[in-house]
Amino acid sequence: MPAHTNDDTPRDGTDGARDGSAAAPDTGVPAETNASAETNASAGTAAPARTTAPSGSTAPSGTTAPSGTTAPSGTIAPAGAIAPAEAVTPLLRGIAVLRRLTEAPGGTLSLSTLEKTTGLARSTVDRLTATLARMGHVRLDGRDVTLAPRLMELGNAYLAALRLPALLSARADELADELDESVSLAVGDRDGIRFIHQATRRRAMSLSFRIGDLLPAERTAPGPLFAAEWTESDWRRWRERRSADPKDHTFPAVPPREHPTPDEDFARRTAQAATDDHALDDQLIEPGLVALSVPVRDPGTGRVACVASVVSHTSRHTAPDLRAALLPRLRATVAAMEDDLRTAPPPEPGPPRAGLATWTGASKQELGREFVESLARGLTVLTAFDEGRSALTLTQVAQATGLARATARRALITLGHAGLLAPAPGNTFTLTPRVLSLGFPALSRTSLPEIAQPHLTALADRVHESTSLAVLAESGEEIQYTARASTTRVLSARVTVGARLPARATALGHVLLALPEARTQGYALVDEELEAGLRSLAVPVRDRTGRVVAALNVAMHAARRTAAACRTDILPELSRTATLIEADLSVAGRFVHVPPT
Repeated sequence: MPAHTNDDTPRDGTDGARDGSAAAPDTGVPAETNASAETNASAGTAAPARTTAPSGSTAPSGTTAPSGTTAPSGTIAPAGAIAPAEAVTPLLRGIAVLRRLTEAPGGTLSLSTLEKTTGLARSTVDRLTATLARMGHVRLDGRDVTLAPRLMELGNAYLAALRLPALLSARADELADELDESVSLAVGDRDGIRFIHQATRRRAMSLSFRIGDLLPAERTAPGPLFAAEWTESDWRRWRERRSADPKDHTFPAVPPREHPTPDEDFARRTAQAATDDHALDDQLIEPGLVALSVPVRDPGTGRVACVASVVSHTSRHTAPDLRAALLPRLRATVAAMEDDLRTAPPPEPGPPRAGLATWTGASKQELGREFVESLARGLTVLTAFDEGRSALTLTQVAQATGLARATARRALITLGHAGLLAPAPGNTFTLTPRVLSLGFPALSRTSLPEIAQPHLTALADRVHESTSLAVLAESGEEIQYTARASTTRVLSARVTVGARLPARATALGHVLLALPEARTQGYALVDEELEAGLRSLAVPVRDRTGRVVAALNVAMHAARRTAAACRTDILPELSRTATLIEADLSVAGRFVHVPPT
């Protein structure tokens, strides 16, 4: 196929890709050999998909078994893999930036640190982060770059296509409530496991694992259950990884291994798990942590679709006691989960996102060389997948994104090399669990105040007045401030986060109590009810179901604006800010619980 020469043509060495005629070995991603072919498997030594289920296979319930085509490391691709000739270099670089940010404390790094950790030129880092900021995936604050909630739409695409969290999470939550212990669901990710759902307990001693976190298989309870279906090549890769990284430094979610165990120990545990159809983790991650796991099998193939685990600590249960006391109840829940998979109706695919290619083109026109169009277009390919669209052909990806077929093809090759998707039966592609490595763990415990804070700050800067976010307190009679942004004025509304005020005397309270006037108008204006001279305007903030979960306000001295001016000047800005917060909250709350405080 001739080299692509339109929207992905290299311009200055960073906004393009190396052109060529075919994918190099080790990609595991199909490459076209003529214009009419849908896809064609690449030659070479691409690692086979995990054998927990055929890559991309779909059970009668519509669940897609996870494919394990990724390596548990922070590198862009499995060690030793050669980048395909047609890989989109800016896309690989952007993925590397997102992974460095995901591994960083708080999901934040300075531009100079990104330059050092990625090995990229500073000008390239600047352009990549500017593009990611334009997409809403990161936030730029001076010289710092921070992951933003909108990035979770990439992980959401994988979780939606997988369907397991949507179908099984309620069962896991019910079991956690019944046992008063943490319950998790995990999928296999090559020689590791990755969490797709967590139902944790609020305790002084509680779990810190997050959805999307990657753990080495041999240090977990789910690991032996997945390894029972490994091929010899899977075991060989596992041994190579163990030899290269004996301390597990490539798994930032777990503490370094202090006392490495022999390979035979995990092989023995795997054989025992295959016989028992359950497995124990007796303080393998760290002292005090114990877990019991049972496989949830795909009704169509009989292979492991995911693993359900009950996790505790030794002050509550020893590992043998955990098995004796809780295994029957865990098995009953898993049986119900498998029945849910068996009886779930096929998913109805929703409408694909429209206008993605048009948006990236317009952004390029507006920002010029600061916008790396090939990075933006490559990441939009991931969002083509969703519930009911778990396996897509090249043509379907191009149609869903609006991208040219050649552009979509090169993006698929690149994403395959990065381990984010894999070839599947019927000339299709499926997303892999490694998509969750793009920011999801760091963002999966984001709270509503954290989501709202940058929007509040921007609003305060625009209107030059103090802004606040509040929720209704447990009593139902007070509001509690959870976030705020002040402005530089001598006289301004000052309130501290955590403070409580009578709900009926505040605009925030009127909105949260859904008083008739606020419900009809969609906002509340309170004039000097709480304090002489204080005027406040508030609007609701809703979650993805439409439920009011918080209220947002602007407060000022009554002398600065009339009530009419508040409605004319402030209300549009306030409503716009609430819409932005709701958009981020909708993305963040699709598969995880977003705490209101």
